[in-house]
Amino acid sequence: MTKRLSSKHKVDRRLKVNLWGRPKSPFNSRNYPPGQHGKSKRGKASDYGTQLEAKQKMKFYYGNMNERQFRNIYRKAIKKKGNTTENLVGFLERRLDTVIYRAKFATTVFAARQLINHGHIKVNGKKVNIPSYLVKAEDSIEIREKSKEIVNITGALVSKEREIPEYIQTDEKNKVAKFIRVPKFSEIPYPTIMEPNLVIEYYSR
Repeated sequence: MTKRLSSKHKVDRRLKVNLWGRPKSPFNSRNYPPGQHGKSKRGKASDYGTQLEAKQKMKFYYGNMNERQFRNIYRKAIKKKGNTTENLVGFLERRLDTVIYRAKFATTVFAARQLINHGHIKVNGKKVNIPSYLVKAEDSIEIREKSKEIVNITGALVSKEREIPEYIQTDEKNKVAKFIRVPKFSEIPYPTIMEPNLVIEYYSR
């Protein structure tokens, strides 16, 4: 098991959820935190602890962004007009690595990020190798012609593990996706309960 995969499994158990909804998550069989005293940990979390946990869940779910990146997204969300919670998840769903994951070109956000970093992705016909690139409504995202036969991409597309949400259209044969619109929080297919409102409360303390 690689260090990265091992650490993702530890995240599931530490946060006490199957964060990505994967069948191989160790949380499915050991639904308590890791460590010698994992089973015996009890006690009610403080408001701060609850907010911190909500932030950690979202941060890890979207590929374990660093704190600076995640805080910057929060700042963008509060500056934009409208509901801050909806703005926050909207920015997260517009990230190119998230869109690649939602379009089922990759099995995980981490794998999606790797595809982008290695230059396999084009947006509106131009190569983009920045995972945090913000996609706009009606943008076309595709796998480069030379990369379309990559086994991991094909395997992700045929997997029945996840469904493609309505706000993304995927042409599986040509490996092209279209980002239709920015989704509402209620439309995002999280496999576990997410509380972006608590993330806002955490940063606005």
